Amino acid sequence: MKNIHGLLLVGCSALALAGCGPSELASPGTGGNVIINNPAPSPTPTPTPTPTGGSVTPANGCPTIADPQGLTDEGTITGPTGTYRVCALPSRINASSTLPYIDGLLYRLPGRVDVGTDGGPTPDNSDGVDDTDVTLSIDPGVIVYASGSAFLMVNRGNQIDAVGTPARPIVFTSRDNVLGLNSDSSSGQWGGVVLGGRAPVTDCSAPNATPGTIDCERQVEGAAQPAIFGGATSDDSSGRMSYVQIRYSGFVLSGDNELQSLTTGGTGTGTEIDHIMSFNSSDDGVEFFGGFVNLKYLIVVGAEDDNLDTDTGVKANMQYVIAVQRDGAGDTIIEADSTNAAVDNTPRQNTQIANATFIHRNSSASQVIRLRGGTDYALTNTVVSAPNSTCLRIDDTETIRAANAGLDDVGPPIFESVVLSCADPFRSGSNGVSEADVTSAFNNGGSNNDSGFTTTLSSLFINGSNENGVTAFNATTLSSFFDATDYIGAVKDSSDTWYAGWTCNSSTASFGSGNSGACTSLPVY
Repeated sequence: MKNIHGLLLVGCSALALAGCGPSELASPGTGGNVIINNPAPSPTPTPTPTPTGGSVTPANGCPTIADPQGLTDEGTITGPTGTYRVCALPSRINASSTLPYIDGLLYRLPGRVDVGTDGGPTPDNSDGVDDTDVTLSIDPGVIVYASGSAFLMVNRGNQIDAVGTPARPIVFTSRDNVLGLNSDSSSGQWGGVVLGGRAPVTDCSAPNATPGTIDCERQVEGAAQPAIFGGATSDDSSGRMSYVQIRYSGFVLSGDNELQSLTTGGTGTGTEIDHIMSFNSSDDGVEFFGGFVNLKYLIVVGAEDDNLDTDTGVKANMQYVIAVQRDGAGDTIIEADSTNAAVDNTPRQNTQIANATFIHRNSSASQVIRLRGGTDYALTNTVVSAPNSTCLRIDDTETIRAANAGLDDVGPPIFESVVLSCADPFRSGSNGVSEADVTSAFNNGGSNNDSGFTTTLSSLFINGSNENGVTAFNATTLSSFFDATDYIGAVKDSSDTWYAGWTCNSSTASFGSGNSGACTSLPVY
């Protein structure tokens, strides 16, 4: 089960960031709050110089930004790539500001860093709160690092403009990555990035609130001030993120309570997200709570829980997705919704994915794809390779029942041109769903599906002859968001290189030469 009271944190004496479901914006749980209770700030650690032959020399000082608090010059930090000037952000950015790229300079999150102040569930002041309209802009090539429970929170009524380029992605990473202490299995070294919006959500924090209205909100609490998401503005914008790497995130607050690389809560259709790489999150790769998410070109490598986690009424479209587990790590590739008392809240989750390639390696994980909680789901033009696991599980009869417009239910899951290469294709679910029901949902869910497929992938995720022999589904019939393709999988052939340049390489997955280099090292331009 999952919780999502908030997006990220619920402060109680024991740092709780409960599961990722209707109650929380974390991964395990059943639905409610995402809570991060930041501990009292500790003195800034003095970096331990590391012998280096790196070429980077520190910038002379920190740039001036528009926010009156400015940046704090914390001296230098040294790692294998060289020595850098460290410029710490203020805990709250109160004026639109730009972080410029400067040779030999890194930006640091000193704890929870808020972009603006929460503007309430409405875009005007009818809720008694004016928007602060703050935009944090981040230039291509900028590296932002953090440690511990530090994370970036973009509040409602404010935006991020983090737009890198194929040659110079923006990198969010950990202090240990800067110091050169990480391996290809390191994870969980800082929080992550959270986008809060005011689009409709379900599983309301207030017990009598109507789902999908301005009264239905979820809570993201830090130690001092709460952060809220939800409302009724479908076209709300939290800004844009493009050509961004998020490395080594998912700091454990307590037990199973932790953050993931990228979390959205109630983001609207005005939010733009594309070309995102999550690397070695100790929780999920990405997690989307309510609102709308339209995302093309997503790579998740080494997530230790779920790769794609969706909940609390989100309407999500994703195309061109590569998800690769590390050996012996990770749970499902897809986890959709939670089984809980709010299963028939509306808006109902409806996630649609086209052109994905999933490489599942953890034999101790019981399934690759888990659909539950009455979610609507469409999986099309997708290749699943899981030689040691079961491919598909469906829980709850509400997930496979007939369409019902009154319940915002489009019917059983849709599978079109999906091929499975698994130890076992199907398993039974809970609450009345048998293995025969799951088998029927897949086989009757569309055309050109194959549960006994033999993969011929090369370089881990590039289609071979068998994949390109499958008739593709026209995903534009689901939404105009999608491109029509004549192939299944995320990558058609060796000439299809959308993943090149802006990614990093590891022993888990290599995206070729000419990119930002090894994930264990900082890029140097």
